[in-house]
Amino acid sequence: MAHIPRRIEWNDLRFMLAVAEQGGLAGAARALGVNRTTVLRRVKAFERTHQCRLFERLHTGYGLTAGGEQLLATARHVSDAVADLERRLAGRDLQMHGTLRVATTDTLAAATLPQHLAAFRVRHPAVIIELVVGNIPANLTRREADVAVRPMTGPPEVLRGRRVCGLAFGIYAAPGAHAGPWLVPDDSLSGTVVGRWTRANVPGVEIAARADSLLALRDLASAGLGRTVLPCYLGEAAGGLIRVGEVLPDAKSELWLLTHEDLSRTARVRAFTEFMARVLGDERDLLEGRRANPSPQLRDLREPPK
Repeated sequence: MAHIPRRIEWNDLRFMLAVAEQGGLAGAARALGVNRTTVLRRVKAFERTHQCRLFERLHTGYGLTAGGEQLLATARHVSDAVADLERRLAGRDLQMHGTLRVATTDTLAAATLPQHLAAFRVRHPAVIIELVVGNIPANLTRREADVAVRPMTGPPEVLRGRRVCGLAFGIYAAPGAHAGPWLVPDDSLSGTVVGRWTRANVPGVEIAARADSLLALRDLASAGLGRTVLPCYLGEAAGGLIRVGEVLPDAKSELWLLTHEDLSRTARVRAFTEFMARVLGDERDLLEGRRANPSPQLRDLREPPK
């Protein structure tokens, strides 16, 4: 009996596409907000229903078969079309209520944004903030977030960007540890400002510890383990850290507010970007490194003798 093709549901394709893009079940589950077992069940059911094998189970994850490549290429086009339609419909939303997904980095989420998000909610209590925290930029084209607050040197052409100010970086340490060994980011942060500066300026023999998070480096420095490079907004807010010297002239970035062109006229997106541009602009001295606590040497001079 000939096989009668079954209709392909878009929701099924979402699961297959997530596995392909994330390289496995665990990553797909995180991206979709479900558990790993659910993803595995959906993959098996899809392959069984349509009598095709989409994935090779490899020791490194899930790789696409030739048939899977063909199907998923079409699925990506469908996904892009759906995301485009969603953005266009959302862009017509003139209501100041609903969910606003805000993507940012862990350092901004820890040191700068919380008070401003709270103030925005006071002004607009019907808007629900969903904070998406990660050092990998969210894909605004595919609606992973509505707006992003991120350090970068300039926005991609497909996004609408608003530059808030520059971002400065400095060397931070606990008092008495300003000449100690270095605490540096690991390879996962090699493309960041701190990662690039470290490779160019820190000899390997002077490294005491590595971490995959600037927040972890901040905490290690606060504990007196050594010195590290941090964005000034993070270093100045950390209890027990002192900036050693001036801001680093060869470590710079910029703070940008980003959204997709189709969403820029949405009432809550427009209200958020305008509000954040104003309140973050008021913190320009901190973000650009002009508001600093004294270095250890200066602090020793300012403290009265015991």
